[in-house]
Amino acid sequence: MVRLRIASLLVLPVVLHAIFVCGQSSNPAPSPDSPPVPVANPESARAHAPGPPIPANAPHMSKQTRFEIIRDFETQIVYARTVFPMGAKGIKLRNGVTFPNGKELQQALAIWGPAVKPGDPSHISFVQIKGDHIHFDINGGPVHRNKWYNHIEIAGTGGTPVPITQNDSPPNPHGTYLDIYFDKYVPEMSAQQLRDVLYPVLDFTARNKEEAYLDTVPAKVKDAIQAHHVLVGMNTEMVLHARGKAPKKVRERDGETEYEEWIYGEPPQDVDFVRIVGDEVVRVETMKVGGEKIVRTQKEVILEKPDKDMEAKKEQEDRPANAPSLRRPGEDSEDVPKSGGATPIPPAAPQTIPQPPGPDLVAGHR
Repeated sequence: MVRLRIASLLVLPVVLHAIFVCGQSSNPAPSPDSPPVPVANPESARAHAPGPPIPANAPHMSKQTRFEIIRDFETQIVYARTVFPMGAKGIKLRNGVTFPNGKELQQALAIWGPAVKPGDPSHISFVQIKGDHIHFDINGGPVHRNKWYNHIEIAGTGGTPVPITQNDSPPNPHGTYLDIYFDKYVPEMSAQQLRDVLYPVLDFTARNKEEAYLDTVPAKVKDAIQAHHVLVGMNTEMVLHARGKAPKKVRERDGETEYEEWIYGEPPQDVDFVRIVGDEVVRVETMKVGGEKIVRTQKEVILEKPDKDMEAKKEQEDRPANAPSLRRPGEDSEDVPKSGGATPIPPAAPQTIPQPPGPDLVAGHR
């Protein structure tokens, strides 16, 4: 019995040591020199992952979901992925396609100007869910909304209601709107599904303005901007994102063409001269430190431009029929004298009107 106890006491330390070593080998501790192992965050991955598509047979959006959508999207700060024209014309989105687009959008921008540009931070100030679409006011909407006290009226003389304030809503030059249309009715959906539908025009995942803007330009322009390189054919907005504001600007004239030279860098470093005509880069000249000069004039990127003739036609169509004119009633534009024609006949000199006698004549008569 004593021998058995002694043997067990001798074997027990060996068994415990083996168990301890096996436990350490199964879960080895990371060494101080080994890089940390990244741990995936399921919440952040789920926040950026697109939601499931909206079923084709989804029912009408419930009242509870309407409240949740309005509460979730109102007062949100997002980044624009497209340009919104100023004025009463906003952007309409249906099946991933925006309206107006192409030349019609360029005409609206040429006439009214942009309210929001791609990459600009935007504020969703109002959400309204209607029969077949959802309305979003961006940056306060195209007109300033009236306050609650603008709707109060008091009884005047004879019981005529008189408003205490003016109800005329002034236009909001920095505001616009977005209408997203669905087939027949607004279906039941989650907030993430609605964000996916809005992605062609609004970015809810961008971390800053630069990241949001780069997602809206062609791949070649995006690579050039990230490399701080200017391409011939870029517009001024792209140049600002690629190189920033130019320390020096020079206005010159080449024949009948006026241009602006943006100068980046100073000797003894490389100096870039970016020539801009209108809103397009037409020439890039680089003076190297060693004296080498590199000039690029061949267009390296082609961007869509507005049609000037269509803009003039659009302005003529927008002119009201009863606009003031100096023409006589029934006079056609063809009857208006044109420059280079016959010299008009000068008006006849007025007839001499007899004047009353002056003081000298009166004195002589006396």
